[in-house]
Amino acid sequence: MLESPEDAFNLLERLGASRRLIKHLELVGEVGGEVISKLDDLGVQYDKLFVQVGIAVHDAGKIVHPTELEKGGNLHEAAGEKLLIEHGVDAKIARCCRSHGQYASMSASFEELIIALADTLWKGSRAADLELQVIDGVAARLQTDRWDLFQTLDIFFEEIAADGDERLSRSI
Repeated sequence: MLESPEDAFNLLERLGASRRLIKHLELVGEVGGEVISKLDDLGVQYDKLFVQVGIAVHDAGKIVHPTELEKGGNLHEAAGEKLLIEHGVDAKIARCCRSHGQYASMSASFEELIIALADTLWKGSRAADLELQVIDGVAARLQTDRWDLFQTLDIFFEEIAADGDERLSRSI
């Protein structure tokens, strides 16, 4: 059903997503695009479309819990998964609503970790545990050691995070 981020945005708008929510998803998508470009440059094999669509819907539950756009919270995670499944979205994509926030307490795919990473870096935050899981996923796919990639990816993540304030200024 969802074959592109545009399809995802169209669905979310039909479901009542606010302009602010769509803007947030677009900003996380910008970061996701940077991460995708880097992974492509490194020759990493993964499901790029899954990442793009997953980023576009990861906060769908904020349609149901709009106060979490400003005050934070995690009620939107399960609510988003349920909402998307009820509207015919593949359960693997809908699961991104939970895994982007719960990746540390559930088994998350490499693609789900990338979505969580984009959702963390967009605002200028860093999460060492998440970043190491992504680096380990890259290393496994490239059949190399974590430490052969660590510095390159750590610098890359820091460069993205450094632009967080600028992205936050565009989120209002």
